[in-house]
Amino acid sequence: MALATLLVLPSTSALRIWVGNANVMVAWIPTVWYGSEKIFLNISLINQHNHPANLIHSAMKNLAIIGTGITGLSTANLLKSKFEVTLFEKSSKPGGLIKCDRINDNLFHRVGGHVFNSSNQQVLDWFWDFFDREKEFTKAQRNAKILLNNEILGYPIENHFHELESSVVSNIIDDLLAIVKSEAPKVPGDYPHFEAFLVGNFGPTLYNLYFEPYNRKIWNADLAEVPLAWLEGKLPMPEPKQILLSNILKQEEGEMVHSTFYYPLENGSQFIVDRLAQGLDIRLNSPVTLIEVKSENLSVNGETFAKAVYTGDVRCLKNILVGIDSHILDILERVNDLPSNGTSNVFCECDPTDTSWLYLSDPGLAAHRIIYTGAFAKSNNRGSDRMTCVVEFSGSHEESFMAKQLKLLPGNLKPLAFNYEPNSYVLQKPDSRQLIKELKEALLTTGIRLVGRFAEWEYYNMDKAIEAAMGASQDILNLQLSPF
Repeated sequence: MALATLLVLPSTSALRIWVGNANVMVAWIPTVWYGSEKIFLNISLINQHNHPANLIHSAMKNLAIIGTGITGLSTANLLKSKFEVTLFEKSSKPGGLIKCDRINDNLFHRVGGHVFNSSNQQVLDWFWDFFDREKEFTKAQRNAKILLNNEILGYPIENHFHELESSVVSNIIDDLLAIVKSEAPKVPGDYPHFEAFLVGNFGPTLYNLYFEPYNRKIWNADLAEVPLAWLEGKLPMPEPKQILLSNILKQEEGEMVHSTFYYPLENGSQFIVDRLAQGLDIRLNSPVTLIEVKSENLSVNGETFAKAVYTGDVRCLKNILVGIDSHILDILERVNDLPSNGTSNVFCECDPTDTSWLYLSDPGLAAHRIIYTGAFAKSNNRGSDRMTCVVEFSGSHEESFMAKQLKLLPGNLKPLAFNYEPNSYVLQKPDSRQLIKELKEALLTTGIRLVGRFAEWEYYNMDKAIEAAMGASQDILNLQLSPF
């Protein structure tokens, strides 16, 4: 195949393509065909710079990214050398679920508390290219605890059941020995749902005492209707023998990704957001209200783009996406029923502690966890002579109700600020992954790519969101000359 070379004739502003020793006049208009795609050229740049390399650069395709959470920002940085990237953000600041605010100079993680680590070396290498790990971050050991019947226990509970009353310990041991003797499935994927996994792996005593009440609070769902596959990699999956050894030998849990984690010395996850946002074209206060699919490109809020990456809530596409066929419309109708949970978060002053997370399983407590973000970095408490934390409730609650609930929790909590996030956790149905797969495949022909927690309906933490962005970006780069 002959190599085509682009050349601009400055005297006429006409564009010629050289193929071998032959040249052909293409057009007097600022478009060319590159492979199978039409590329729109910046003719003013062509007039000024008549070198083929400059022409190729000016012909770089533009890409819209909807959403500036960790997925959107990561995708933008991964693709900015190959595309002219524009990001649309409906809020007044970037960050999505991981953005933070300063309240009286104390750092408020508005939706939980976000830390970083990964078991994926590619994710680690990419991430640390943006930061000085030694000077800008601290590395911490996860020190999580459980509040159960007004007693503080170690976490995870299966490693610390020896701290319970002797009669309860005896029942748990009986359960674990029965699991060993039974012919119940031992591979997580063999269990039909979340409830069956918890009972099958840990026994009915631990399930009724801790796993059921805690998970019912956080997911606000019948655990028998929660598919197990989507929680893979986020759950403890020890064998009964290992559970017994951990209690006999007093071993701590250390296999989960975030048993150790990195945290910025200043401004928490907002520091990560701000660094990743540097140099990007971000349109703040710009909610996307219309994405129109055309024959050769896309229109996002009336602006033309070659392609788009959507990291927002996939359920919203039904109301903003036009120019699509009936098959995509049908899938969007079904996607609209995907369930999610919101969270109400209370930012508090509290007594000093070295605990990082405290899990609250007692059904009499409306909150399901306390995240001691003030223990992650001293700068998080800069405006107070006490420590700070975030108390998280599943669902929407009145501020007065949450303030009363704080009095039931340890640490002499004093509320400083409140935040309600209507969509924090995705919940999957048995057919959710297949439904999203169908939608992603159908959207390939439109030039729209779905990436991220609420776009792909996956429970991504920060590292998994970056991993998803890396995979999607590589696919996009591999298919630059074809639709997604």
